Amino acid sequence: MVIDLLTKHASVRRYKDEPISKEVVEELVRAGQHAASSHFVQSYSVVHVTDTEKRGQLAELSKNRRQFYTAGAVLVFCIDYYRLEHAAKLLDRTIDYSVAENVLVGAIDVGLFAQNVAIAAESKGYGICYIGGVRNAPQEIGDVLGLPKGVVPVFGMSIGVPDEANEVKPRLPLDAVLHENSYDVEKYDELLPAYDKTMQAYYTSRSTNQKEATWSGDMADFLENPRRTHMKEFMRKKGFEFN
Repeated sequence: MVIDLLTKHASVRRYKDEPISKEVVEELVRAGQHAASSHFVQSYSVVHVTDTEKRGQLAELSKNRRQFYTAGAVLVFCIDYYRLEHAAKLLDRTIDYSVAENVLVGAIDVGLFAQNVAIAAESKGYGICYIGGVRNAPQEIGDVLGLPKGVVPVFGMSIGVPDEANEVKPRLPLDAVLHENSYDVEKYDELLPAYDKTMQAYYTSRSTNQKEATWSGDMADFLENPRRTHMKEFMRKKGFEFN
């Protein structure tokens, strides 16, 4: 069942040396295109990186060497308003994609599109991992891939035949994310410490990369200070002003 597939997802970072054909990649991307799209703008594109030299550049720039070098297929997902701008030009029209709403539309579109690709890949027995490290060097990666104004690389995805079997991380309890009729601010004092104990037990007992940590502590470390602050200026240069 689809629900069983979804609940078994775990990121895969080690792959067997088995390439994935262009035909299979096209099948996965075609499935991705059937995701929902706000007002059907389809403000996304994906670059399938098959060139060995470019893969190497992405590996170094994103600081994800193992995945980009070893995956059966490497994809870079982008917000894309260049195509929409070109469509308008053919009609002697102009568009404005600089506003914050259109940034959100693009980000949501590319996220839904990519998740469809991921589910399609996992349904065929492949493993996947999202690679946010693409945003470590968006300008340089954009140059490697020849991305025009209006196109922003958001994340990569490695796909391949798994060479590892990672345990599924325990998600937040349902009550922590599901609210009925109004947002309940009272329940976290009880739910979050309990979830931290669950995650602490998971981290110390998993088969690889054991550590002493909790979810709340990890998230505080992750979000305490601004990260990738260069993205705002990079996106401004690409035409996104967040007006």
